[in-house]
Amino acid sequence: MTEPCFDVAHLGHVELYSDRFDESLDFFTRVYGLTPSLIEDGVAYLRAFDDYEFHTLKLVRHDTTGVGHVGYRTSSPEALERRVKVIEEMGCGIGWVEGDAGHGRAYRFTDPDGHVFELYYDTHVYEAPEGERPALKNIAQRYHGRGASPRRLDHLNLLASDVGAIRDFMTRALGSRVTEQIQLDNGRLGGCWFTVNNKTYDIAYSEDHTGARGRFHHVTYAVDQREDILRAADIFLENGVHIETGPHKHAIQGTFFLYVWEPAGNRVELANAGARLILRPDWPTVTWTETERKKGQAWGLKTIETFHTHGTPPVARKD
Repeated sequence: MTEPCFDVAHLGHVELYSDRFDESLDFFTRVYGLTPSLIEDGVAYLRAFDDYEFHTLKLVRHDTTGVGHVGYRTSSPEALERRVKVIEEMGCGIGWVEGDAGHGRAYRFTDPDGHVFELYYDTHVYEAPEGERPALKNIAQRYHGRGASPRRLDHLNLLASDVGAIRDFMTRALGSRVTEQIQLDNGRLGGCWFTVNNKTYDIAYSEDHTGARGRFHHVTYAVDQREDILRAADIFLENGVHIETGPHKHAIQGTFFLYVWEPAGNRVELANAGARLILRPDWPTVTWTETERKKGQAWGLKTIETFHTHGTPPVARKD
């Protein structure tokens, strides 16, 4: 595909499973700082203070961890039908579902690794209640300063057994562009970053070094500035949250990052992507070699081993 396709508007929400629901909910609301739009029957619909939709994270009580599904909103009802037609021709469709408290009917499908996605257009726009209404009419909710207090959903990362197959799939199914990728010495893709709009990326895939399929790597919310992440590091430390790596700056995409594990073990990132946007219509994919990546992150911090092996749900160790 040589011409950008903007049938898909943006990443809408991520459904995350937790086998320690109450502890995970406490983390995401009190410590991480998301706002609950609705909590009922072991499901919590959560959002950052400037997310316009009813929810961007759907936390679900479950007997395991990991990702339930990933939702993208299309740019119009007609765009939704166009994407569904393409996906059905690809043979990876599941079918229509009625939606939930956050949005209307949606079409579900799977990527080559077994992750479940859905596309929808009809959505429920968040309406801030009294006490949460902002002074400025152009933001969704007043800044509350609770916990790390992220501003919006930014991206997620999924683990895959074959990132090359994912690259072919995402560019066709969603019309995504590949902004950056890692080319391994063995000819395989070690990682791939995709966007459906002018953000540098809304989803990334990394090769799962355990050989498992369909696992979750992390979900990321954005803050306004780097100082917010340094403050968040202290908040996580004071609340006994496991800090996996960071704060530091990624070489790929240039994101200032901090990774933690929430109580159930799902990896969560807080990031500041700065002002990077893909405004160039003929943006060439930036390819990093294995040798270049072994140099570490932007300022030399080495990528820790768990970044390639820890995912959810966990896999049994091979003795």
